[in-house]
Amino acid sequence: MSAALKIDRFNLLPDDECEARIVAAKRLLGRRLVILGHHYQRDEVFRHADFTGDSLKLSQLAAQTDAEFIVFCGVHFMAEVADIVTGGRRTVILPDLAAGCSMADMADLAKVRKCWKELSEVIDPDEQVTPVTYINSAADLKAFCGEHGGIVCTSSNARAVLEWAYGRREKVLFFPDQHLGRNTAYRMGIPLEHMALWDFTKPMGGLTPERIRQAKIILWKGFCSVHQMFHPQHIHKFRREHPQGKVISHPENDFEVCQLSDYVGSTEYILRTVRASESGTHWLVGTELNLVNRLKAEMAPKGVTVQFMSPMVCMCSTMFRTDPQHLAWTLDNLVANQVVNQIRVPEAVAVPARRALDRMLEVVD
Repeated sequence: MSAALKIDRFNLLPDDECEARIVAAKRLLGRRLVILGHHYQRDEVFRHADFTGDSLKLSQLAAQTDAEFIVFCGVHFMAEVADIVTGGRRTVILPDLAAGCSMADMADLAKVRKCWKELSEVIDPDEQVTPVTYINSAADLKAFCGEHGGIVCTSSNARAVLEWAYGRREKVLFFPDQHLGRNTAYRMGIPLEHMALWDFTKPMGGLTPERIRQAKIILWKGFCSVHQMFHPQHIHKFRREHPQGKVISHPENDFEVCQLSDYVGSTEYILRTVRASESGTHWLVGTELNLVNRLKAEMAPKGVTVQFMSPMVCMCSTMFRTDPQHLAWTLDNLVANQVVNQIRVPEAVAVPARRALDRMLEVVD
């Protein structure tokens, strides 16, 4: 093998040259390569994806492909899931290793283990609590759930997963996103007073023993920074200006935003719902900007208006890290028989993490 091409050679390349390099590399690599593009990716990268979707859909597509190389244009936890579900039989690559997830980083294994230990001072978590991790989390947290009878969920199947969890134990520890947990549990009929917020910066999560015993769901104090940009006043303003308009939000939004919305669901749900609407419908959409802008352009010829909820620009900064320069660098290295930025989950982590993922797939099949 020759030496790997350095990213420094690509960082200053203009987008149009990167575009040409990406197209040429895809042609040369042919069926050996599959590029996966998450909905939140920038257009300059998204257009090169062979498959697009949310994180779980893309990982399932990764498991079905026979391509040698899977280049995941998303963030770190997504590439980890792709490696886990393919059993290490494919080479999974993340174009920029700095593409992480701030929400996922709010819950790490040390903090969750500390939480589990502190809960054991009040209750028996292995008998009373099912750990549920959002797919937006590190592989070792999925492994923790696999080892403790727990499970993974997505924004589209969170309710089915919670119903499964309550069929086994009386309580749920839900991490890392408090809002998905709260919004889902409330729609299942669990009152807010039976939800406790675990502040991982405080002893015992800042909760009293009585509060822990009372809680049906213990919510980790994590959140998505993008979805915190949307506020009730944005919806109130829209309602005044467009009384017949519809509001649709992602469940990572605050409780108040979701309560004021007409529809709440995953990115795939948002796309499906808006695409099915009649001409003349005006939508206010509370999720990431790149997705909303593409949906706006798609629906305009059909007479459907799509409006971004926040007056401020708020795209996912970590998703935005994957640029044409990093994608061109990744593919040019593959053409030169060099693999850069491979994501490989150690077997000791991958096996229990796969157990938690398999439980989820069994629930939603």
